[in-house]
Amino acid sequence: MPFFKIKHITNYRYEAPVRDSANQIMLYPLKDEYQKVIRHELNISNSPEVDVFIDYYGNEVGTFTQHEPHNQLSIYSKIYVETSPKRLPLDDIFVTEQWRMLEELSQETPYIDYLKQPLFDGADLLLDAAMELNEKGDSPFKIAVKFCNYVYENFEYIKGVTNVDTTLSEILRLQAGVCQDFAHVLTTMLRFTNIPARYVSGYICPNKNGMRGEGATHAWAEAYIPGYGWLGLDPTNNCIANEKHLRLAVGRNFSDCSPVKGVYNGPSGHILEVNVSVGYDDEEAFDDPHFQPKEVAYSKPQPSVGDGKNSYQRYLDDMLIQQQQQQQQ
Repeated sequence: MPFFKIKHITNYRYEAPVRDSANQIMLYPLKDEYQKVIRHELNISNSPEVDVFIDYYGNEVGTFTQHEPHNQLSIYSKIYVETSPKRLPLDDIFVTEQWRMLEELSQETPYIDYLKQPLFDGADLLLDAAMELNEKGDSPFKIAVKFCNYVYENFEYIKGVTNVDTTLSEILRLQAGVCQDFAHVLTTMLRFTNIPARYVSGYICPNKNGMRGEGATHAWAEAYIPGYGWLGLDPTNNCIANEKHLRLAVGRNFSDCSPVKGVYNGPSGHILEVNVSVGYDDEEAFDDPHFQPKEVAYSKPQPSVGDGKNSYQRYLDDMLIQQQQQQQQ
């Protein structure tokens, strides 16, 4: 069984002291029979007390506050995880029975949340693509795999053309994006065909062939398959997400799963650095980090007309978007 070590460092440096920094972290791996957490070391500058709770979707969430003035905030997470492969669906239940089972689930909690899809420009085109791929006699498993392949084949993997605030309409117009965009498109297509789908945030571990997003924070989708449960699908790499995909959190979309986010009282100028490394049981691989650095230039919130928000509200919105953008590349 694979044994992995993951290091995830988030570091904020501020242009002047800030205070009342309220933060939420989703850096606790999900725990089940396929993912065993051996050890988790979490160190935060100034050692604040972290309150931990389980959210509606079953994720472990930590919250903490830094009241005293500070010029820097560092969050260091080091995880040791053992994973086990999950068998693939046998797909041996009559197809009509599987679709009947999904129809019944559509009125049950929590599947209702994983079937809702807000309206967006371009929805008809994506719905048409989903319906065209949905051939008579296909099982939910076969359709889910087809949709995963469709996203992989029809969307180009390009870093920097989108961010966490990019809408589905913009992703469809660009026909490009990164893992979080691919995951959002796939979950939408699955929901169009009444297959519950959820967004997954986590890490993908390196292999000899190389994969997009390896050694970094990553995102993929899970489809609910009758008689089986949640099946992981990685449209960024067109593969089943299994023992090399480490799950941190699940939800409807990225906003439910952001690894680190928060607000503070002080000047908006800051630099955010994210450093993630993923390795196997050998220390050399673990100590060779895969960097995800990005600097946010010092800037002041600019006045805006007609958005109904004051400058402080706009500054908080901008800061939150900048923070979240670094977590999912």
